[in-house]
Amino acid sequence: MDQPVNLSQALASFDEIYSPRIVTRVNDYDVRIAHTRGEHVWHVHDDTDEFFLGLDGRFDIALRAADGTERTVTLGAGDVFVVPRGTEHKPTSPGGAILMFEPTGTSSTGDQHEGTLPAHVDSTTGHPLT
Repeated sequence: MDQPVNLSQALASFDEIYSPRIVTRVNDYDVRIAHTRGEHVWHVHDDTDEFFLGLDGRFDIALRAADGTERTVTLGAGDVFVVPRGTEHKPTSPGGAILMFEPTGTSSTGDQHEGTLPAHVDSTTGHPLT
């Protein structure tokens, strides 16, 4: 990219939820943005951490430990959190927007996920920003 990307304008360019758009790349990493609303699925990224930055609204991430215990972290605008590799997690949101930083080619539904994907969850490695 040879021009700055305004995140507010980029988010205004699409409406789909849980359907990340790639706004730029840094080395072998994508910087992605997504609208959030409703439930995602339990999933895990076996080999990579996943960085989240809350841009707008609220974004909850349920985390499941190896012993089955669960806890939830809540992000608001300006909050960051990293889900460690190998940690099962399930995002939910009453509505908002996030920025993610992860290796190019990382699936939005992880290396494995639980159950059937809801129609509003896009299993993708990111879409170009148009």
